[in-house]
Amino acid sequence: MTAYMNHKDLANEIIDQSRAQEITDGVHRVLDRIAAAESMAGREAGSVQLLAATKTRDVGEIMAAIGAGIHLIGENRPQEVTVKAPGLTRLLSERGMSLGVIGEAGAFNGAAASGAANGVGDSDSTGASANAANHIPFHLIGQLQANKIGKVLPVVNTIESVDSIELAEKIARRATMRGITVGVLLEVNESGEESKSGCAPSHAIDLAQRIGAMGGLELQGLMTIGAHVDDERAIRAGFAHLRRTRDQILASGAEGTASCKELSMGMTHDMAYAIEEGSTIVRVGTAIFGERAFI
Repeated sequence: MTAYMNHKDLANEIIDQSRAQEITDGVHRVLDRIAAAESMAGREAGSVQLLAATKTRDVGEIMAAIGAGIHLIGENRPQEVTVKAPGLTRLLSERGMSLGVIGEAGAFNGAAASGAANGVGDSDSTGASANAANHIPFHLIGQLQANKIGKVLPVVNTIESVDSIELAEKIARRATMRGITVGVLLEVNESGEESKSGCAPSHAIDLAQRIGAMGGLELQGLMTIGAHVDDERAIRAGFAHLRRTRDQILASGAEGTASCKELSMGMTHDMAYAIEEGSTIVRVGTAIFGERAFI
């Protein structure tokens, strides 16, 4: 278990009104920033999805964000997925809403919650929610170790952090065994920073084509983390290169690449640049929830 999970109850469902209002205000500010960036870039309103990055945030905080207008959430760590999924699913169900693969497959009762926590259970990730407007997709946006694949497959729709053929093959095998299709994004290290995960940009097209051909996976797009520098040109260059790479993958017409449309790029500090360079998903945590008490 991650150390901070001993100090914060991530399954907590109750927050005070002032905290809920802080989160609501954060969501609205970010949505306004996205709308302004779309307009500035000459893009269609609503063309960019806001993913709330919920690392270290508890169930009550996440529900406040959803109540304020969040329609997509993303977790960094599989341990947090399994701790939060039962409570989120129950509370969303009470509102007539559903979560991730759980919602697509149907009910998520106590037995299913136990199965998800232990990496077992059956889900049909290709099933459609009865009401898409009331469905909250669930993404994994952090690194995934092979021994944690079974913990997230019963819950998350999409894994954004696939950065190697080896990891893709392991996910594909587990998905095939379950009879499901898992959405994946290929993570590309556009900045070249050693501290960041992701495949080399020069390998991205080949890897995407190989992943697209795998059974059990749907290649939905590409993901990157912007360069951690103050140079706007350097940040934009990475985002622009990812967009061109996506376009080349689509133009190749290779098997399994027709759905490679998403560009998950841009966070609190660089989302405007990312949107102007073609982002379709921005991953935002701090601007919604405030600074994290834990890393």
